[in-house]
Amino acid sequence: MFERIDPKSLDQNVFSMIGDQWMLLTAGTREKCNTMTASWGGLGVLWGKPVATVYIRPQRYTLEFVEREEWFTLAFFGEEYRKALALCGSKSGRDIDKVKECGFTVETADGAPYFAEADLVLVCRKAYWQDMDPTHFLDGEIDGKWYPEKDYHRIFIGEIETVLKKK
Repeated sequence: MFERIDPKSLDQNVFSMIGDQWMLLTAGTREKCNTMTASWGGLGVLWGKPVATVYIRPQRYTLEFVEREEWFTLAFFGEEYRKALALCGSKSGRDIDKVKECGFTVETADGAPYFAEADLVLVCRKAYWQDMDPTHFLDGEIDGKWYPEKDYHRIFIGEIETVLKKK
């Protein structure tokens, strides 16, 4: 169903993939995982390796899973899954079983959970984390506009170890 590809062979527009199509950020195990929809993030090269950068607010249940595990995945879906991604972004895994509600099938790669329904999956090994520091905002409007609750993101950089693309 999936083939492993080199990260350098990705030919999609990452700005559209992340910002417009969204992605599911997932961590945990096959038996117990949590996922959240993300539309902020980045893909690039750092320390000579392909990496993904993700941002998680402190109140998100998925944060506990990403902090605990060595791996996380980023999964990208076709437009037919837009409602499922909207649900995963608006409901907490503390309150509902998002995987069951969306009808997703959990698979694993490198021990990290992802969903068989995805078109593309990036399997990432955590390499770095840092809490966002509001004293470093150079644009004075960012804090008030994006952080009225002062719930600053925790930033994770993951080395992209495996890329799975649907055949």
